[in-house]
Amino acid sequence: MRLSWNQLERENWQDFHARHGGSLQQCWAYGEAMKTLGVQVHRACIEDAGQLRGLAQFICRRVAGYLALSSCTRGPVWAPEATAEWRQQAIRLVQRSVPMRPLRVTLLSPNVSAGELQNREMSGLTRVMTGYSTVMLDLRQPLVELRLKLEGKWRNRLAKAEADASLRVQVQADRQACQLLLAREDEQRQSRGFHGLPTQLVPAFIDAHAKPSQALLMSTAKQGKDTVAAMLFLLHGRGATYHMGWSNEAGRKLNVHNLLLWRAMAQLQAQGVEQLDLGGVNTHDLPGISRFKLGTGGQVMTLAGTFF
Repeated sequence: MRLSWNQLERENWQDFHARHGGSLQQCWAYGEAMKTLGVQVHRACIEDAGQLRGLAQFICRRVAGYLALSSCTRGPVWAPEATAEWRQQAIRLVQRSVPMRPLRVTLLSPNVSAGELQNREMSGLTRVMTGYSTVMLDLRQPLVELRLKLEGKWRNRLAKAEADASLRVQVQADRQACQLLLAREDEQRQSRGFHGLPTQLVPAFIDAHAKPSQALLMSTAKQGKDTVAAMLFLLHGRGATYHMGWSNEAGRKLNVHNLLLWRAMAQLQAQGVEQLDLGGVNTHDLPGISRFKLGTGGQVMTLAGTFF
């Protein structure tokens, strides 16, 4: 087994990441975007007999001036031939060698559910945080099958929005529409008093690609001259992740988000995207948003949690 830090070239990283279904947080451009926010990023590659078997991207910060906190979110990314025993050895080697000065705290949050963790993979580590739940959509299915799997009320709302001739929908890599959505997101956060990843992450993520079409997809609806709703999806390899959305009162009454998501699903599929991550569901604190995501017929996945 051979471990190296910050040596693998971008093209090789992205190729491995795409072939093995890596998450948004483990793609190269995400790391580059985080760097623009003043965060340190360290990338590990683990080889066996000269073959790349795993990647792990760590977001690293200094806490209280002396504690080095390194977090591998929804990673590492493994090749299928990496056995549980091999992964265990690799994880321990990575954990001991993150290139940050002591005192170090190294956290790993696998991109699998507890039931999917291979025996012994996280052996010797302690789970310090439970995993959150998300909804995953398999876009390898024909659109007709995806539509049949929509919850009945969800599908009816979609049909109603589709029949509204006043709505015009565009689904494309529209950077200007993205900037308008980010501005509205900032307004929403300020008025409602909630926080999330800095909105500056998105333009930095786009800039980390050769062209916007490799980075994002915007699904936008207009009624007359007014934008009534928009949704942003970030692309990573053969996957995509729903990042944020906005709707005004008219858009909500017209069920426009159902239409925007459905059109985005079709476009992502046409672009070769195989899996769409709709993001976290929390039926207690965010029941409406959670019902919307669950209504797509996707698979709920509760991640295994965070280990130290």
